[in-house]
Amino acid sequence: MAASLEFFFFVGSTYSYLSVSRAAELARAQRVELIWHPFSVRTLMREQNNSPFVGKPFKLRYMWRDIERRAARFGVPFTGVPPYPIDPDELANRVATLAAMQGWCPVFVQAAYDAWYLRKQDPGSPEPLRAILTGLGKDAEACIAQANAPEVRDEYLSQTGRARELGIFGSPTFVHDTEIFWGDDRLEDALAWAVAGAPGRVGAA
Repeated sequence: MAASLEFFFFVGSTYSYLSVSRAAELARAQRVELIWHPFSVRTLMREQNNSPFVGKPFKLRYMWRDIERRAARFGVPFTGVPPYPIDPDELANRVATLAAMQGWCPVFVQAAYDAWYLRKQDPGSPEPLRAILTGLGKDAEACIAQANAPEVRDEYLSQTGRARELGIFGSPTFVHDTEIFWGDDRLEDALAWAVAGAPGRVGAA
């Protein structure tokens, strides 16, 4: 791979479903290494007093319809509005952190989003989470125990801290060097930027 792109996401971010479904294949096609980083976007949103959809019914209704339209455009399955919000304890995100540390993050996150969007299950709830992990050939109880251990919690906090330092405020966000691209609708732009090797910034001499 000649280039790399970091993918910051939160399991529970609605638009991240589209990127989780699309990003890996697009990155492979352009020979870009995609590096997956779960982080707590909720923490950053609380710090920034930035809640985009909860308690905003018109914006929420628009968001679901927009996701449905984009899913149809890209051939991503959409079978109706899933439960929202999910993963109140951020357990699914800590399991994703464990998976990132061990090298199986993409398959876990895809399975978690499939459970959420297609089967209307909260992937952070114990039974759906156990089923996801078992379906991936993992020891579910061991993974959950590891996800609750200090090492994984510290890594999750570390990635959240790094997102804060980069100026990230939402999920999904793509990062090349220190350049950030927020939203699934910026995925192609982010990949093009990474392939080009970070072209000159706007305003550069």
